[in-house]
Amino acid sequence: MKTTIDDYSKFTAPLDRALVPFMKRFPGNAGERQPVHTVYGGAQLFKSDTTRKLGEKARSILDEQGVDPFTFARAIDIADVHAERIWQRVVEKLAREPVEDFRIDFEDGYGNRPDDEEDRDAERCAREVATGMREGTLPPFIGIRIKPFSSELMRRSLRTLDIFLTTLLGESNGKLPSGFVVTLPKIQLPEQVTLLVDIFDAIEPKLGLAANTLRLEFMIETTQSILSERGESNLPRFLDAARGRAVAAHFGTYDYTASCNITASEQRMDHPACDFARHMMQIAYAGTGIWLSDGATNVLPIGDRDTIHRAWKLHVDHIRHSLINAYYQGWDLHPAQLPTRYAAIYSFFLEGLAAATERLRNFMQKAGQATLVGDVFDDAATGQGLLNYFIRGINSGALTEEEALATGLTIDELRSRSFVKILQGRRGAVR
Repeated sequence: MKTTIDDYSKFTAPLDRALVPFMKRFPGNAGERQPVHTVYGGAQLFKSDTTRKLGEKARSILDEQGVDPFTFARAIDIADVHAERIWQRVVEKLAREPVEDFRIDFEDGYGNRPDDEEDRDAERCAREVATGMREGTLPPFIGIRIKPFSSELMRRSLRTLDIFLTTLLGESNGKLPSGFVVTLPKIQLPEQVTLLVDIFDAIEPKLGLAANTLRLEFMIETTQSILSERGESNLPRFLDAARGRAVAAHFGTYDYTASCNITASEQRMDHPACDFARHMMQIAYAGTGIWLSDGATNVLPIGDRDTIHRAWKLHVDHIRHSLINAYYQGWDLHPAQLPTRYAAIYSFFLEGLAAATERLRNFMQKAGQATLVGDVFDDAATGQGLLNYFIRGINSGALTEEEALATGLTIDELRSRSFVKILQGRRGAVR
């Protein structure tokens, strides 16, 4: 077939040169498991078996206050038809892996203490992590949250990080636990991220770590992180400053709403100001592989049964709000929030399973042609969204691969994570 231009390379070369460094710069976490939550706990309380004890406490609270599958389901507004299935999955999760990600907190959950006390806690926590590594009691993801890099606290913050890493690697034969990350809170300037990365560069060779081993995550909880004084977003600049070391960005609900001068009674997860900030994070980090995490529900399930049930319902409502807005991770602050974290996620995906299965199965049978199933029209743009539903459901533990294969996908297609590749493969096979 005749073409007007014989060689496109001189046109495509500039874009090729631009794309290659972009992809190297933002490797992200593509294809990796993202935890569904991060549990924060003060460093003064951390022990090697902390997360196991949190699971035991969570199960005890579920049995005592949830009573049975149907009482629990009705307390958090889950349909009876899913009650037993969700209860069973929550119970199994609490026994097997109650916490997916834990952050040893030297910031808000720890407070400002005498230097010698924080030195001791940094060393002790590192030894506890090393013990957890040997005994297999750590969650799949773990890390520490240091103090913010303000003029008053940055030196204290760096000393804590140095003591923790030096002690940990000395106790663990130079190894870090899986999924280890350092959380930098209250970022206002890209230079704060640069400082942490510079410290990583300096400390890795001294500790015998390979270059770029240490990873960080942003806490997005100030108005300056969303927009600078010049009206420019600092979020992409944070990513530039991280020099390929950033893995996640966590939204800090209460610090952010406070920085917006929102009164305490209106500081809540679903405030419109929070929705704006979270959407800015989505736009800034789309396509980078950076994991996004929502904040925490600070009304804790403590007290009599009615009070606990109300707090559970609020927690579930907040998690659903996050999930609807494509935030698949959030913070938890108390063991009584673990049952509702998993119940909210499992119910969110299970309630949509039948419809999503039918839509995707019908879509795949047509190999990408537009189809009409019931009163919902699907075209190719919807395909990736349907695939994402199953990918996220499996990632969270709400769905199994077998349930996803009922759509007609093969296991290789499912794991490709790309609807475009699936269609290309099927159309190639047809030819």
